[in-house]
Amino acid sequence: MSNKINPKRREPTAAAATAVVATNTSSTTGSSSAGNTSSPNTSSSSSSSLSSAGGGDAGMSADLTSLFECPVCFDYVLPPILQCSSGHLVCVSCRSKLTCCPTCRGPLANIRNLAMEKVASNVKFPCKHSGYGCTASLLYTEKTEHEETCECRPYLCPCPGASCKWQGPLDLVMQHLMMSHKSITTLQGEDIVFLATDINLPGAVDWVMMQSCFGHHFMLVLEKQEKYDGHQQFFAIVQLIGSRKEAENFVYRLELNGNRRRLTWEAMPRSIHEGVASAIHNSDCLVFDTSIAQLFADNGNLGINVTISLV
Repeated sequence: MSNKINPKRREPTAAAATAVVATNTSSTTGSSSAGNTSSPNTSSSSSSSLSSAGGGDAGMSADLTSLFECPVCFDYVLPPILQCSSGHLVCVSCRSKLTCCPTCRGPLANIRNLAMEKVASNVKFPCKHSGYGCTASLLYTEKTEHEETCECRPYLCPCPGASCKWQGPLDLVMQHLMMSHKSITTLQGEDIVFLATDINLPGAVDWVMMQSCFGHHFMLVLEKQEKYDGHQQFFAIVQLIGSRKEAENFVYRLELNGNRRRLTWEAMPRSIHEGVASAIHNSDCLVFDTSIAQLFADNGNLGINVTISLV
């Protein structure tokens, strides 16, 4: 099964916005079906209270975390904790934007609240993605690292480029793609041919389509960009519309085949939580330059065999 995917030209200085019909605008992606064109308190707490909070007393911990709520952004005030001359707290991010205390309007002094810092070191805070279903409670020293990789954090639109700003839960990603990027073609089956057209277009260009198999959806991305001065390269990669854990169950294989030559890449698909930008930057995907592309192209069109397998 194959389908023609026409390119979208990208501005050299901007990230790619997916499209299938060649254009200089940042429109949404396009694709074609066969034959057609294919996004505070300063008071300290007793040691028994701290021990209770650290020991898993949910009620006590919740009471304590409320003391760390920033009155401006409602996020948590975490060490190093500074207070105004009256003892009111504000988070570091908001503090840099203020000229006076948002609670008492008094001057913002550089006074460390060591008592609250000691309390903070014994309190477990909820993940900031709790609204998306995360139930983790963490010490403040663990909080940032967890949130950067939390499986419940909102997903960004997986389409390459920065034109689409949508984000939301995983179960709404496909709905978003179908509603906002309607012209992306989806092919069924674990073995398909991804046919990119007009690969000789100058500048930064990308091609995108979807593949559906094993009850999951995969996004196939082919990008052409000038990674080094005057040297254009193609980068082909597959990402799963799913979590990293789900991605570990699959392996994808990309193959260029023709004129008694073969070029193959095999790897675990990226989760859309990770995106493809870092993989392309590190060349952790199928990489080939324009001269290699010409060895496999037919009248400016390039066919890539794509196979998805269960591990």
